[in-house]
Amino acid sequence: MRTKLRRGVELMAVVKANAYGHGIVGIAQAALDAGTCSFGVACVDEGAQLRSNGFDCPILVLGYVPHWEADRVVRLDLGVALATEQLTFALARAAQALGRPATVHVKVDTGMGRFGILPEESVEFLRFLADSPRIHVEGIFTHLACADEEDLSHAAAQLDAFDAVCRRLDDHGLLPPVRHALNSAGTVAFPDRQYDLVRCGISVYGVPPADMPGLPSLTPALSLKARVARLRRLPTGSCVGYGCTFTAERPTDVALIPIGYADGVSRLLGNRGQALVNGHRAPFIGRVSMDQSTIDVTGLGAVRQNDEVVILGRQGDDEITAGEIASWRGTIGYEVLTGLAVRVPRVYMRGDAPTAVAENGEYWRL
Repeated sequence: MRTKLRRGVELMAVVKANAYGHGIVGIAQAALDAGTCSFGVACVDEGAQLRSNGFDCPILVLGYVPHWEADRVVRLDLGVALATEQLTFALARAAQALGRPATVHVKVDTGMGRFGILPEESVEFLRFLADSPRIHVEGIFTHLACADEEDLSHAAAQLDAFDAVCRRLDDHGLLPPVRHALNSAGTVAFPDRQYDLVRCGISVYGVPPADMPGLPSLTPALSLKARVARLRRLPTGSCVGYGCTFTAERPTDVALIPIGYADGVSRLLGNRGQALVNGHRAPFIGRVSMDQSTIDVTGLGAVRQNDEVVILGRQGDDEITAGEIASWRGTIGYEVLTGLAVRVPRVYMRGDAPTAVAENGEYWRL
């Protein structure tokens, strides 16, 4: 994403959910090369995966951390989103035993209604943390519920509430050094309230968080491709796929592609979605199977076995976006991307040359 950050504001790349389906290790390396200072993940396992692949930069676990994970968190030097005394006690015990501090960012619930201390609890909770041995309170943050909506009043009220919490803590000498509140949409909608860092997820991958004004031009990082495995001309009256939900009303050229819902190509695309072949749109026909799908390539020119099929991305002058696939499925682009299975190989490109491959969770440079 190309948008302007204020001087001194750092970018945390959110790489949870296998980097929104793109492959966490390959994306983390690319993000570091591009100047990212830290990573946000959803769970301890994701942080551990980054550490095991050699990433020693700050990593913040943004989601729920059970108290029995405290020892692993401290050993791996992961930051934790903190909002409970139970986890605080567990972290303090682990930190004492390991002889190193536990790093935390206090989460304040200003209007998301999911996780975090309430604003009126902030002074008491930060005082409690100040008295907790080996707990290093590095940051304080909140999360916006409606930053991608046309009406930004709720998001603005959340930021006002967060500012009030920070002022109150500052008055008591308890304000942590790092403040953050903005996600991808918030970074665009509130450029003057970026605090000390912004947490960008979906936009880092070139996908807009929503149709919103002021959004910079984004180029999607990911294409999903398959190959034509087999071609057949079926006569009129032939059925295709489980349940015979498609019946050919004319002689139909059918291309089989070896990708299905176990790979992240939703079953909902059957008789509804489209793919690109030879730069033209080819509709999915019949039900999407677990490992295979069928598309109608009648009249699309000389389609051959092994020809490229683009399910998500650009081919020729046309492009199928995550947002368009989401509209066929009745969901959002986030789900389209994060639903891509680990077994689908990821090939990382620099220009026209592949630089690395990830397959079945394993990553290696070429």
